[in-house]
Amino acid sequence: MRLIKLPALKIKQGNQRQLFSIAVDGKQISQVAAISRIGREDENLSGYQRPEVQNHIREIQAYIESENPMIPNPIIIAFDSRVSFEPLAGNQEMGHLLIPVSDEEGFEKPGFIVDGQQRTAALREAEVDNFVMPVSAFIADSEADQREQFMLVNSTKPLPKALLYELAPHTDGRLPTDLQLRKFPSKITQRLNYEPGPLYKLIKTATNPDGWIADNSIIKLVDSSLRDGALYNFRDPDTGEGNEDLILETLNNFWTAVQAVFPEAWDTPKKSRLLHGAGVAALGSLMDTLHDEYLFKHRDEENLEELVTSVKYFQHELEVIQEACAWTKGVWRFGTDVEGVSINRKWNEVQNVSRDIVLLTDFLQSVYRNDGDLPS
Repeated sequence: MRLIKLPALKIKQGNQRQLFSIAVDGKQISQVAAISRIGREDENLSGYQRPEVQNHIREIQAYIESENPMIPNPIIIAFDSRVSFEPLAGNQEMGHLLIPVSDEEGFEKPGFIVDGQQRTAALREAEVDNFVMPVSAFIADSEADQREQFMLVNSTKPLPKALLYELAPHTDGRLPTDLQLRKFPSKITQRLNYEPGPLYKLIKTATNPDGWIADNSIIKLVDSSLRDGALYNFRDPDTGEGNEDLILETLNNFWTAVQAVFPEAWDTPKKSRLLHGAGVAALGSLMDTLHDEYLFKHRDEENLEELVTSVKYFQHELEVIQEACAWTKGVWRFGTDVEGVSINRKWNEVQNVSRDIVLLTDFLQSVYRNDGDLPS
């Protein structure tokens, strides 16, 4: 192992935050920093980067190889504690960053690229002798801290929402408001997806691209129910989070019952509207109604805030709407509009848009309230 010694400017940000500004030959970046691609190991999230985009890399490479290129935006690297700052005598802000490197097999590079993986790949492949890049670096052993910085850097760029939602629960700091609000619902969604239950591996995420159900559909269901639905009693009003075990038990009980009542519709959204975005939203609203009914019937019991609706109850109540549903074939008979005109839709014409979601939600609620009768 040897040390690379690079001139560095130390910049203090926050009470315990230190940022280092350095200049590094682009060919050298890959020696000191790796790309931590997102994935799962034994169902646990690891990494945080998206896969390299080859077309983008080739475009950057061509630009670097052009006559007079300039890339002013710094690459951001998170180093672990093996990297240290050595100040100059009499100047605590100026000094050198000491970075260990090695060609030995199995040596883990001390840095991870938080932002700039495409530029780093292009620099690595570019047919130039050298190209010095500005680098902003910080030292953090925690991968959660690295993920937080990655999300803050990329939250205003067109990163896939699925990637941001999957990363959000695995960060410790405060995220932009929209991501912060999705943090706990996304955590519940991931547990539904990666723990034994009816939705196991069925939710499509960045690390489970073969899933059937859009992650955002489940996240919205959880978020809505936490606000004023079946999951509200399990919510901590101070944090916006809640009792994960009771929340998961409620959701798993409900979807177990749905699968039992509609086994033929437990299929991909192309073959069924049950696990389609509109179906998930409408059924989620019905879950809230059924849970309220369950609580009312058990209103004299103690610890209502910990009472979970049973699979048996969910299944019995869902059977009320069974005959009226057209998840996989036939026609949805939604009743009539304000002018008395019948509103009928072929099973696969229901789309994941607000108008159709409201239409399907109101329909299921109406059928349930009327003991299985179709709306007039």
